[in-house]
Amino acid sequence: MAVLAPGIQLSASVQLVPASRYTVAQLTAAYNQTRVDYLVPMPMNAARLAEYIHTYDVDLDASVVAVDASADGQILGLAMLGVRPGRSWITRLGVLPASRRGGIGRALLQALLQTSDARAIPLNVLEVIKNNTPAYNLFIQCGFIARHELLVLRRPPGPPASAPAGRVEWLEGADALALLAGRADTPSWITETESITRAGHVQALTLQLPDGGAGWLVFQEQTFHGLPMLLTRLTLRTLAGAPAEVGRAMLGHLYTRFPDLDTQAENVLEADPHLPAFLDQGFVESFRRIEMHRFYGGC
Repeated sequence: MAVLAPGIQLSASVQLVPASRYTVAQLTAAYNQTRVDYLVPMPMNAARLAEYIHTYDVDLDASVVAVDASADGQILGLAMLGVRPGRSWITRLGVLPASRRGGIGRALLQALLQTSDARAIPLNVLEVIKNNTPAYNLFIQCGFIARHELLVLRRPPGPPASAPAGRVEWLEGADALALLAGRADTPSWITETESITRAGHVQALTLQLPDGGAGWLVFQEQTFHGLPMLLTRLTLRTLAGAPAEVGRAMLGHLYTRFPDLDTQAENVLEADPHLPAFLDQGFVESFRRIEMHRFYGGC
């Protein structure tokens, strides 16, 4: 099947059009319909999708929607493209259950890749939920290769198991973001510095342990109607000492200050040296994603 640009017919009735033709509310309703039977549905409301588009630099003109022209333009599927210097990100790709296995998902993906290639963007990235075999196989066929396995971790509200050691300093805003310049990891799109910066409400703590161990932890406090609800986008770095010990102390101080908030740590590398600290502080694995890369190429 040839690559299809938005506006080109997929069949006698199915056409791809830019996502920017639709309101965020319409895109949200379509997205939720495509995910009703997914391994991890992750439903959204319009406000959350608008925030998602802003935080992850989603270009709605470059994103695409598949519509059925014979059914009053019913949306059959959609796919979004995040764009940053030197890389693009495939996200929110989904097709209504009744419309699958007809080539719509492949056509949506092809359209995004065509747009990315036309802009001379060398790297395409995406994440697929582990064990979503049909999607994984499609991405392999379209030139993607698996790079990392990423863990999504959750922690329910509650204080740390024991009083944490060390001396901490709390930072906000630009002071917290400045710590990210010293990142040693290669983050996923969701946890890139650009995403954390655009998400806002960023805070941090720096830690100094009595034995010389040191590190910092950057996080976002999400709110709902002005009330704090969730800690997310946790980024840890150990500057001296054992990451498991330093990480455990940093998380201990975090939950001494925020014992009543739920936490989601997204896209933690399986090999992250701080993973034992997460587990020791009560995090559990929700599911896994596979990060995939493509350096040009086609379906």
